Amino acid sequence: MEKVWVYLSDKKLEGDLLKEINKQGQVFVQTWKAHDVPLSASFEILSDRFIVVKVDETQYNASGCSIDKLVRLIKQFETEYHLQLLNRLLVAFKTESGVEVVNASKIKELLVSKTISAKTLIYNVAVSNSDEFANCLQPLETTWLKKYL
Repeated sequence: MEKVWVYLSDKKLEGDLLKEINKQGQVFVQTWKAHDVPLSASFEILSDRFIVVKVDETQYNASGCSIDKLVRLIKQFETEYHLQLLNRLLVAFKTESGVEVVNASKIKELLVSKTISAKTLIYNVAVSNSDEFANCLQPLETTWLKKYL
């Protein structure tokens, strides 16, 4: 099983920004260790919005200190590139043209205007393993956002 971290960006990661973050992320996972043991990890950017880091925990688990290093990298991206990646109030939903990201405070307004509905697919970025990640798209009516219906 893989441990998974998903970071949602408030801005599209494209062009030089995408290349630079991907480059730094690849270097990070290639050198990432827990208790001096190299981790079998991957770094990818999906849909120009999601930074996904995975660790194969069948080989060795990421520890507190190694996870802290990952969070420092993400905070560095936030500072260096003026991004929001740790804001858990950001909500991503699927649209015909890709992925839209809004603050959770906008959900009620989007429902009223019928921009989204109970059936709109929401990306659950609070996943913790590869099984949950495989099923991260969920109808709004089955997520914590259902309180806005």
